[in-house]
Amino acid sequence: MGGKYVGAEVRRREDPRLLTGRGQYVDDLPVAACLHAAIVRSPHAHARIAAIRADAARRVPGVVAVFALDDLRAQMAPLPAAGVPPPALQSRVGFTIKPTPQYPLAGGTVRYVGEPVAIVVAEDRYVAEDALHLVEADWEPLPAVADAERGVAAGAPLIHPELGDNVAVEFRVAIGDVERAFAGAPVVVRRRIRVQRYAGMPLEPRGVLAVPDARGGLTVRGSTQVPHWLQRVLVEALGKAAHQVRVAAPDVGGGFGTKCSIYPEDVLVPLVAERLGRPLKWIETRREHLESATHSREQLHDVEIAATRDGEILGLRDRFLLDQGAYNPWGIVQPYNTVGHMLGPFRIRNFAVHARSVVTNKTPHAPYRGAGRPEAVFVVDRIVDSLARELGLDPAEVRRRNFVRADELPWDVGLLYRDGHPLVYDSADFPAALEAALGAIGYDAFRREQATLRARGIWRGAGISAYVEGTGIGPYEGATVRLDPTGHAVVATGACSQGQGHETVFAQIAADALGLPLERVTVVGGDTGAIPFGIGTFASRSLVLAGNAIAEAGRRVRERVVAAAAKLLEVSPADLEVVDGRVSVRGVPDRALTFVRVIQASLPTFAGPGVAEPVFEATTYHTVPTVTYASAVHAALVEVDLDTGRVTLLRYAVAHDCGRVVNPMIVEGQIHGGVAQGIGGGLHEEILYDDRGQLLTATLMEYHVPTAAEVPFIETVHLELPSPRNPLGVKGVGEGGAIAPPAAIANAVEDALAPLGVRITEAPVTAPRLCALIAAARADRNDSSQRAVPRVR
Repeated sequence: MGGKYVGAEVRRREDPRLLTGRGQYVDDLPVAACLHAAIVRSPHAHARIAAIRADAARRVPGVVAVFALDDLRAQMAPLPAAGVPPPALQSRVGFTIKPTPQYPLAGGTVRYVGEPVAIVVAEDRYVAEDALHLVEADWEPLPAVADAERGVAAGAPLIHPELGDNVAVEFRVAIGDVERAFAGAPVVVRRRIRVQRYAGMPLEPRGVLAVPDARGGLTVRGSTQVPHWLQRVLVEALGKAAHQVRVAAPDVGGGFGTKCSIYPEDVLVPLVAERLGRPLKWIETRREHLESATHSREQLHDVEIAATRDGEILGLRDRFLLDQGAYNPWGIVQPYNTVGHMLGPFRIRNFAVHARSVVTNKTPHAPYRGAGRPEAVFVVDRIVDSLARELGLDPAEVRRRNFVRADELPWDVGLLYRDGHPLVYDSADFPAALEAALGAIGYDAFRREQATLRARGIWRGAGISAYVEGTGIGPYEGATVRLDPTGHAVVATGACSQGQGHETVFAQIAADALGLPLERVTVVGGDTGAIPFGIGTFASRSLVLAGNAIAEAGRRVRERVVAAAAKLLEVSPADLEVVDGRVSVRGVPDRALTFVRVIQASLPTFAGPGVAEPVFEATTYHTVPTVTYASAVHAALVEVDLDTGRVTLLRYAVAHDCGRVVNPMIVEGQIHGGVAQGIGGGLHEEILYDDRGQLLTATLMEYHVPTAAEVPFIETVHLELPSPRNPLGVKGVGEGGAIAPPAAIANAVEDALAPLGVRITEAPVTAPRLCALIAAARADRNDSSQRAVPRVR
């Protein structure tokens, strides 16, 4: 697809509105006579509900209603769960999956702190908040399980007794002959590696506004990544026709996967609004977000790697536990994404893994930017660096010896992807990305001066991390492109933006497809009233699916304009060209018609029909054969203060391939934002619970997200290797920036402290944690030196 906009660095069209305070988020939407909701949540991690009493709350002036499960039981269906393996994948892997249904309001048992048990509705949000504290419950506390290892231990309390144990998902995957590879390996390195629990922290918390109308319809505006999925859930819950329930995402202030689940409040608020016949709004507080919005990551791995003495990797073996929290809304997605992305760019032909997702008394675990991939990359890049240290080789050299070469592609990893299709890399150049990233941070020069710096008391290290990411998962995304009577285009798609720049990128694609100026294209995303079917925005899929749907729909509309113009100009359509909303005869620019003229000439008049049917609109649903594979190498240069444990990022570089780049500025923005979140995961962010399942990080005072002062300049190198799997040649880029930073940073810190023997086996590398590791390493060295000195009597 040629044109003047795709590939150009067009400034984001949405920014003037958002940066000047004119954005329209859920809480900004004015609605007359709107009621407000507050949610009564469990203070216990695990307890039976003996009784709920709401009479005192109902008597508060301004309170309209209070509902518990029994008040809404007729409409209380379990929240939807995704992540069911397709038949081919189930047949190959043989997953054991046990359902853990969650209802919008808990009934007999609560299973995490923050689980909703009642909803208070009032004329004013402050009244609702005051009244919820008057809702009384009789609790019968039960033993809590606060970590996955305890959850699989003998005699552990059962979170869902009907399961028989606490394992919600279990599977094994193997390729090659792992046992033979390890039995004959000259070198085997083993590590226990922990990835902490953390989550997306969008600037805008979640929110839902439901407005019923006099005709039996309901309009729901939510801070969600999946409007069409939410519509399907509400249609079933309310017993309405799809056209009666409109769900739209207004401006959404960040999502990162946190807003791609269907939450209790997403269902409760519309149900109650419909029940009361009045508009109802609920806006999440930051504390609620930390205790009730889904968490992610937390995995514990026992991993080992086998290799030759010259660094050739012979095999990889792993067992891991994923702390699922109380419910599993995404099935196999998180654990299988980890498994499917563990081998990354490495040429490994012998691989085995045993994965278990374990339910605990914590907030449910679900996808967050990267969705299982950062965990895989952290584990593999840490064990590869451990191997390099064991062999006395430079970590970059171990990667050079084991990365798949460009001439080996397409590369069949030997697994199936989560969509059930063979996991075959379509296009990439991993060695070139490695060298580009190393060059960007001055790796070779740093290695030459590292020892001299240490002698001066300056402890610096370099770290590398690489990933390959499946992007653009199907099954489809749709787009409708139509011309209005003024020759302007409106593009509607099921993909919805949470800050990715859809209004700009999709307009660039549509403008080129139609032959219109960019300013004549308007993009509407995530509105079930604008397009009937859609999937949503997650899994780095919007550009691959929606972008190609827009390109195809735009091409069809352009063909209709050209066909009508050909009749008016009495030429063959092949003789016409379209530029900036004008259709002209090739070589005769004066013989031209504007889009407006063509549209007008197609309308019937009293004299008869127009030159063509006046339908300048097309809808397409783009499907993909399987995912495309984006990839990158990240390189970090850090300095460590031995006295304080402070880690300072000096340089950070990303050499990435996301296929054809539609807008370089937006791509870099996506990467930089992802790296910032990855820095948080590498150095700062961790959700902590005590042994009773009580949340310890309930505010941003305890949960530290990185600030601008902690994010260095990020150098970005674009490697454009178009995918052969879609017409635009694009791959996803939304998640990639967040995948590699924790591993790159941990590798750099361990490299800086290599003479001390410090091992980084968990994230985040906080200052207190690092001080403890340094102290322990020094103590071990002192003990070793004392044992080595003979005693003199």
